[in-house]
Amino acid sequence: MARRAVPLDAAAPGGALLARVPGWIAGGLVAALTLGALIAVIGQASPGGRIGSAADWAAIRFTLVQALLSAGFSTALAVPLARALARRRFPGRRLLIALFGAPFILPVIVAVLGLVTVFGRAGWVSTGLGLAGLPPLQIYGLHGVVLAHVFFNLPLATRLVLQGWQEIPAEQFRLAAQLDAAPRDIGRLLERPMLRRTLPGAAAVIFAICLSSFAVALTLGGGPRATTIELAIYQAFRIEFDLGRAAWLACMQIALTFGAALLALRLGRGESLGTGLGRALDRWDGATLRHRLLDALLIALAALLLLLPLAAVVAAGVPGLWALPPVVRGAALNSVLVALASTLVMLLIALPMSAAAVAGRGRGVVELAALLGLAVSPLVIGTGLFIIINPLADPLLMALPLTGAVNAVMALPFAMRILLPRARQVAAQDGRLAQSLGLGQWWFTRRILLPRMRAQIGFAAGLSAALSMGDLGVIALFASPGQKTLPLVVYELMGSYRMEASAAAALLLLVLSMSLFWLFDRGGKFHAEA
Repeated sequence: MARRAVPLDAAAPGGALLARVPGWIAGGLVAALTLGALIAVIGQASPGGRIGSAADWAAIRFTLVQALLSAGFSTALAVPLARALARRRFPGRRLLIALFGAPFILPVIVAVLGLVTVFGRAGWVSTGLGLAGLPPLQIYGLHGVVLAHVFFNLPLATRLVLQGWQEIPAEQFRLAAQLDAAPRDIGRLLERPMLRRTLPGAAAVIFAICLSSFAVALTLGGGPRATTIELAIYQAFRIEFDLGRAAWLACMQIALTFGAALLALRLGRGESLGTGLGRALDRWDGATLRHRLLDALLIALAALLLLLPLAAVVAAGVPGLWALPPVVRGAALNSVLVALASTLVMLLIALPMSAAAVAGRGRGVVELAALLGLAVSPLVIGTGLFIIINPLADPLLMALPLTGAVNAVMALPFAMRILLPRARQVAAQDGRLAQSLGLGQWWFTRRILLPRMRAQIGFAAGLSAALSMGDLGVIALFASPGQKTLPLVVYELMGSYRMEASAAAALLLLVLSMSLFWLFDRGGKFHAEA
């Protein structure tokens, strides 16, 4: 046993050092991969290139406009929807709230195909409008990009705002009931302060996510006037091969993303909503028939917005499943292999970084390194890696391995947000016992920390696999005919107007993505400690 009280990260100096060093190495590799790739692109840029042109500034303006509109509509619609979910109890409520997390892991190209099937010129809604003698909807352009982003981010905004509603102590509502407060008084005294604390941070987070839009703008942008920064980087690489322009746009994107991230952190702070005993609350405000009908309508419309595109993909894809082109099967195998490799790489990076973030000194640097995956464009990372590898080997032969590596870095920030809270909880609960027994940090990490994080590891692995399966980024730049992934094949089939084949391939992609997520998530929870 230990003869004196010592910090956990110093209980056994050698063990503590071993526990931190792998995390530092992993964080250093992430920083070298992202920043080194950016430096490689800048180094290959020719002097006097076309930097800061009118088209570049137009892309920056469009990116900011669509991100502002997407964040504004998502948060504005989330408020009444979250209020309806907070004060209503109905069968399937928990399942519906759980489904609100589905768009985040849904392959973007699948969601876009579903939205086109429902809202496109020949979609379900346009067909209904045609029967009424009205013109069809136009889904391409700014409104199409915003619609897709609202589809992806409205559930996220709703979950964030609903969490804010649930953080209001039930005792405060009970006190309002005893004082016979009207619904408008409850809104003024309880709900509006919560919204002032929650909404700005939620809007800033969604704004930051929309800044890096690529697949949505690629498929629904509709031309030069609807080009995002990420799409402009793709065009600079793929069409012009202007590395200087791509590097300049990447630096602008990094500045905007970091600015939005810092704004989200700053706006996310606020005064506490108070404390309570954690009791459940039966809301009585909004009990009139008008309020009940309005809440039911809002919940039904949100469910339709969420489920109709998925139903459209299933309905359109089932007839063509038995006649898929041969290229789809090969692309599906490539996507699964890339997703599995990406998940493995992500875990090899995220787990030691999580342990190092808990171990003590240097944890802030480790967490900052994990955020680089959100700031640096994956297209820039992929191109930089190709530039670095080109003198040593044929980079086109390594398109799939490099895609897996970039996907792992892109999933790292989300995985760290899943792993870190549990790692800190386990360290706080069992750290003193480990100190009293004189256990080193390495033994603690291997025998206590990681086994008790199995559920979180499974969830992070499932999320990483699903995101990698649906990624349409680096592979769109450098894929050779034999190295295409399933999202790229779906995009190409859509571009050639083979809609039945693209719908069937999208359905296969949806099934594979959800299956990988379920297998990893379920595997992590199997016999895992609560």
